[in-house]
Amino acid sequence: MHNPGNATPDRFPAQDRFADGAQYIAGRLTKGTSGRTHTVVDPATGEDVLTYALAGPDDVDAAVAAAREAFPGWAGATPGERSDALHRFAAVLAERAEDFARAESLQCGKPLKLTREFDVPGTVDNAAFFAGAARHLQGQSAGEYSGDHTSYVRREPIGVVGSIAPWNYPLQMAAWKILPAIAAGNTIVLKPAEITPLTSLMFAQAATEAGIPDGVINIVSGTGREAGEHLVAHPDVAMTSFTGSTAVGKRVAEVATATVKRLHLELGGKAPFLVFDDADLDAAVHGAVAGALINTGQDCTAATRAYVQRPLYEAFVEKTAALMDTVRVGDPFAPGTDLGPLVSHVQRDRVAGFVDRARSYARVVCGGEAPEGDLKDGAYYRPTLIADAAQDSEVVQSEIFGPVLVVLPFDTDDAGLWLANDTPYGLAASAWSRDVYRANRATREIKAGCVWINDHIPIISEMPHGGYQASGFGKDMSAYSFEEYTQVKHVMFDNTAVAAKDWHRTVFGDR
Repeated sequence: MHNPGNATPDRFPAQDRFADGAQYIAGRLTKGTSGRTHTVVDPATGEDVLTYALAGPDDVDAAVAAAREAFPGWAGATPGERSDALHRFAAVLAERAEDFARAESLQCGKPLKLTREFDVPGTVDNAAFFAGAARHLQGQSAGEYSGDHTSYVRREPIGVVGSIAPWNYPLQMAAWKILPAIAAGNTIVLKPAEITPLTSLMFAQAATEAGIPDGVINIVSGTGREAGEHLVAHPDVAMTSFTGSTAVGKRVAEVATATVKRLHLELGGKAPFLVFDDADLDAAVHGAVAGALINTGQDCTAATRAYVQRPLYEAFVEKTAALMDTVRVGDPFAPGTDLGPLVSHVQRDRVAGFVDRARSYARVVCGGEAPEGDLKDGAYYRPTLIADAAQDSEVVQSEIFGPVLVVLPFDTDDAGLWLANDTPYGLAASAWSRDVYRANRATREIKAGCVWINDHIPIISEMPHGGYQASGFGKDMSAYSFEEYTQVKHVMFDNTAVAAKDWHRTVFGDR
């Protein structure tokens, strides 16, 4: 599927950066001990970037032990001390911005303009946000709720967190997992996807440079079946946070329940894009193309199902196809590239399979093929628009995770909202209308963790991200994430100094 070779050093000299290994445990790079290796491949060229020794159970044990050893000191630091460390961390990330952008583009195939303007700035902003949020781990105010006692609530760190991140946003997902956990006083072992470990390792190295103590952040680069399952099952891991497919999320939940861990799951999505007949058509078309194609469609919140009210349907299909045809597919490092390859040839072929099967029951309006010529060795796929599929068809119901948008018509508002909710998922959605009452109804009735009005995709550090139903539970980003990474403790003081209390008679004696 690809042509092995040496990735061009000016893209990113990965072999030099990770000569000591691709595991980061107790503040240093080490080699994995599984006895097996994995090769990171540049999906734009098919060239090998880095071959490294995969983590095995012994590496996971070492990382968990390092996190456990670091926990008392880090949990015992004041909120101000953790905040100062995170501010320094944000500054180091900002200084290394171009390195992070290039590494992320290399391993994922993202255009440099996306990593420079979205992935990396978003990660720096997350670090800055949690630096401030670390000082605001507050419980309920003290009060005499029983009359005879003073109660207050403490928020305490859970312990060692074992997190698993996906390959579509390796840097941002590392930040989303690590930052709220350590801001709350936990320590963490993160397993990135084995195909995209570079920026997670760089993230941990930057934390050490910023003065975050050794063992607070550890990275194990291994497979899900070996390193991932061992991490989730580990008795010294108090919480598991997983982002990935719903199918794998079910397995993570099954393993985690054996040791009664706290569990946070951010799973798949199939976001509806609901266009009412009073919408600004040009705005909706631009929003659909951007929302469907961001990160080559490898985004669990990407616009995947456009439902367009019948009066606008044909014009929407025509204009969306025309705009998709202007998107420039090319080398992520080349100026002017809009859309890079998918993360791998395996993923490209999976997406192509969905589209090829859809030809028997729907209309492929544009795209639907891999480009030839200079791009033939990469994992590229053209922006694709599919129309006239049935609601119960595979391309409407299943997560494709590629640059594919499916468009269906609807007649009444009731029908449109019903269709928007007619999948097992509930991560994100958008509605397009100039009517505030229509828009408000959509925000109430669409079952999703995020509903945008007249836009699709923007996220901000201050607001939570997480889904409903088969999209999982729990929140990333925002102060709400502390609900995932802290334990709530009720403390109650007797105020009476009376030995024989009136309530004791319910257990022994008389009044």
